[in-house]
Amino acid sequence: MKNIVVLTGAGISAESGIKTFRDADGLWEGHDVMQVASPQGFRDNPSLVLDFYNQRRRQLLEVQPNQAHYDLASLEKEHNITIITQNVDDLHERAGSTNVVHLHGELLKVRSITNENDVQEWKTDLLLGDVNKKGHQLRPHIVWFGEAVPMFEKAVEICETADILLIIGTSMQVYPAASLMHYVPENTPTYFIDPKPAMSSKTNLTVVAKPATIGVKEVILFINE
Repeated sequence: MKNIVVLTGAGISAESGIKTFRDADGLWEGHDVMQVASPQGFRDNPSLVLDFYNQRRRQLLEVQPNQAHYDLASLEKEHNITIITQNVDDLHERAGSTNVVHLHGELLKVRSITNENDVQEWKTDLLLGDVNKKGHQLRPHIVWFGEAVPMFEKAVEICETADILLIIGTSMQVYPAASLMHYVPENTPTYFIDPKPAMSSKTNLTVVAKPATIGVKEVILFINE
């Protein structure tokens, strides 16, 4: 069985109807990113930040995995698959993938503002006054700008074991996630699936300039030949 490492970004979830919520001018739903996705923004206006993520959470619960999610899950029948995702949704898991690493946190989880390890499942709106057992306010379990990416080292270790690398629906421009492709062994076959690929040259790279729902299916055929 081959070790297949999959890096996914917003593009794969966009086909399920999830907004990427970053506009062309860099605003997120009309807000500067630092207002709604930074520790400072949360300190300045916690109600605004909670509402922003409540809207994201509601939307997530209304959509379903798409064919690309299901096709990746089906690969587990024949290969060792690890998905490293920049997405905060649970669509990979809902499609059946069992080995998913979330670099940027998970929208359907919350944690204490005083203890990042005090994490719990959460599927309703999160409000000021929602606290843990010790009385501490809960916040979205999301890695905000300016915060460490706690799963990054684990992701690096996974990439170092790759026999094949798939990159799906991401510009590979956001760091540190974008650096992960450099940790796979040299000459590892790499498939980059994105309608508008913008990656610099890489050894043994195959670009599939198609949406994830089409490109993943094609790449699986290559892998299983």
